[in-house]
Amino acid sequence: MKILLVSPEIPNTFWSLKTALKFTSKKAAQPPLGLLTVAAMLPKEWQLKLVDMSVTSLRDKDILWADYVFLSAMYIQRASVEHVIDRCIKLGAKTVAGGPLFTATPEEFEHVDHLVLNEAEITLAPFLHDLQNGVPKHLYTSTEWAHMQETPIPRWDLVDMKKYFLMGVQYSRGCPFNCDFCNVTSLFGRRMRTKSKDQMIAELDNLYAAGWRGMVFVVDDNFIGNKKRLKDDILPAMIAWMKQKNRPFRFNTQVSINLADDDELLATMAEAGFDCVFVGIETADEDSLTECNKLQNKGRDVVACVKKLQSYGMEVQAGFILGFDSDRDSVFNSLIRLIQESGIVTAMVGLLNAPRGTELYQRLVDQGRLLEYGSGDNTDFSINFTPRMNWDDLLKGYQKVVRTIYSPEQYYQRILTFLKNYVPADHGKVRLSRSDLQAFIKSIWLIGIAHPGRRYYWKLIARSVRSPQHFHLLITFAIYGFHFRSVFGI
Repeated sequence: MKILLVSPEIPNTFWSLKTALKFTSKKAAQPPLGLLTVAAMLPKEWQLKLVDMSVTSLRDKDILWADYVFLSAMYIQRASVEHVIDRCIKLGAKTVAGGPLFTATPEEFEHVDHLVLNEAEITLAPFLHDLQNGVPKHLYTSTEWAHMQETPIPRWDLVDMKKYFLMGVQYSRGCPFNCDFCNVTSLFGRRMRTKSKDQMIAELDNLYAAGWRGMVFVVDDNFIGNKKRLKDDILPAMIAWMKQKNRPFRFNTQVSINLADDDELLATMAEAGFDCVFVGIETADEDSLTECNKLQNKGRDVVACVKKLQSYGMEVQAGFILGFDSDRDSVFNSLIRLIQESGIVTAMVGLLNAPRGTELYQRLVDQGRLLEYGSGDNTDFSINFTPRMNWDDLLKGYQKVVRTIYSPEQYYQRILTFLKNYVPADHGKVRLSRSDLQAFIKSIWLIGIAHPGRRYYWKLIARSVRSPQHFHLLITFAIYGFHFRSVFGI
């Protein structure tokens, strides 16, 4: 059996980093971890080929080569998904699809031959059994949650690692919280399910043996959902492995703000090599936090929490949302002030959207306010429901926020604020790769000479001369800022 695994193209968005990646030899931020994991579940004797359309083009001869084309996608890849399916239909290729997009909206993909939904550890085996017996069904779904001890190591041999900025591993699924705009719990549940210590070390060994050195993104929606397991088991094993291998990786992940409450966990994560975390802050307005059921963020000094994480060597990236029913006209200036005072350099500010499967989606349906499914990109100035605030005022306020915080002056000032709070862990010198040097050379021309905000770039360079240990980070920030301004049209 010949199987073509296709990851549809991701458009240029806040997190795609497409503009930033042009400074390097990299083609995409990270490989399609889900498809690579599914590949490891297929029969060993089958022939497999993977095409990541963010890295390379999908050719007709690739489709014609395959007995089946496997697709996995998120909302943001919707346009590319439709294009790939149309091509497969025209060429007579059979399609098999799964992943968040198809799981959330299966009724919209009746033209796909086989939908293998929810978690592949449960639904893929029945499909493969029926396929080998010549009676595959159109739909495979389940309400059960998978045991992650059954999840295999991804097939890294199917991708060219040199094309990517970072690699990914998954430790857990689920989130103990229940924010009403988030579809994580509908996809993966609230009970934290985790891999074993031996599995995690085996995955790190596998990446190391494949030749990877650099950033590894632990893709969990909330890495600290089970703190005790991390402190007692997983992180000590990672610390020992990192010391044994001479610290080949740097880790980043997603966490909830309550990480700031646990000094022991912060110190252990830092020792294990975590130097960047994404936190969903959303808003500092208490009424809006109550509205969206983000109770874990209530009653907090958010700026103090962020500075606490930074003091443990964590760059804090964060998500913010505008468009809650409780938002008032003052929310825009308040959000600008919060972002600037906290030194959150990478601040993803988006408009509220309601994904399928969320409590917010159902509430808006009940209120007759839902407009459409949404693009999957909450930074594209679109919203899929009728907001309480006047739409023109909301859009103008949103534009004011992003144009302010990503103006060169405000962005540079935020970097300086970050550096005042940031205490990097002492893990030795940062190793610069050929790609890093290439990015620096290109940045001199594109940001330091050709860009109207070039004087702020040279201030960063001057700062890096005084603090050479920050050189790599400061150049990265400069390039990220260039990308974010392109996304927001600044």
